[in-house]
Amino acid sequence: MPSKQIPDIVVGRLPVYLRALSHLAAEGIQVTSSHELGKRLGISAAQIRKDLSHFGEFGKQGTGYNVGYLRDQLKRILKVDREWPVVLIGVGDLGRALAHYGGFVDRGFRIVALFDNDSNKVGQRIGELEIMSMETLADVVRERSIQVAMIAVPAAHAQKVAEQCMAAGIKAILNYAPITLSLPDGTLVQHIDPVTHLQRMTHYL
Repeated sequence: MPSKQIPDIVVGRLPVYLRALSHLAAEGIQVTSSHELGKRLGISAAQIRKDLSHFGEFGKQGTGYNVGYLRDQLKRILKVDREWPVVLIGVGDLGRALAHYGGFVDRGFRIVALFDNDSNKVGQRIGELEIMSMETLADVVRERSIQVAMIAVPAAHAQKVAEQCMAAGIKAILNYAPITLSLPDGTLVQHIDPVTHLQRMTHYL
């Protein structure tokens, strides 16, 4: 079945399954079941089986799933069986934390370039990377065939930065700015705003 026909909510659960399988593999567990995965994730075994069935048959009734095999298949489906170069735009406190975060590489992503529009930051280094001017974004994206960007700029600047990303050839944006971006169809956008999740939780407290 073509991926475009698979509900986005199903695709959204695959990274959760992949993370659980990676933890199982690290624990030395070679075989698991939809029931065991469900217990770890708080998702019903039936839902897990239904989600995976969109992509093929990965286990056998009565024997479960081979952890390593299923993990590798999910990596292939999510296309993280390779390393994606990523640009990070906005090198304030959050941007610096993201630049230092070591968890991207093991999961298929590497920040390869940093950008900021503050001339006082341009030229500074974070690890092996030098902060570059936004004026060079399009050239870097084109030269390195980069398709993914992370935006960690103030909300007031996020829309303009996202439009610059699109113009440069970026196809997928992870937005940390607390604002919903308005972009044409065809641009993949994921929003991450911790405050909205906190507000959702406090409703129940």
